[in-house]
Amino acid sequence: MRWLVLVAVLMVGGCATEVGPSPAELKAQWEAQNVFPQNYKADLMAYMRTYLNDPTHIRAAAVSQPQLKPVGPGERYVACVRFDARKSGGQYAGPKEGVAIYVSNKLDRFLGVPKEVREFCKDAVYAPFPELETLTR
Repeated sequence: MRWLVLVAVLMVGGCATEVGPSPAELKAQWEAQNVFPQNYKADLMAYMRTYLNDPTHIRAAAVSQPQLKPVGPGERYVACVRFDARKSGGQYAGPKEGVAIYVSNKLDRFLGVPKEVREFCKDAVYAPFPELETLTR
């Protein structure tokens, strides 16, 4: 009977110990992934080639330099992109904006929801992005 009580106490005591990284370690891991994306334009072009139904004949393409912005529990490099692409029928859909979020120097997520894009891109400084206008299938 004593052994059973001892095993029960050890099992309950084992549940009380903290397993995993501390909050400081999690923050350090998050920050270590904030590497400026040197090839952000190439990553955006590769993504847009698969994201758009018709990646050819894009007009009025512009992009902002990646900047650190609050994302989730910390900051990430974020680039804003603006473009006018054709729909599957061949007509232009009108200007659209998106947000590219980078982790460890690579494109991690692309957001196209207008409310989120407005928040991230409210102070973005756009520059022409002619490379996006030359995409092919």
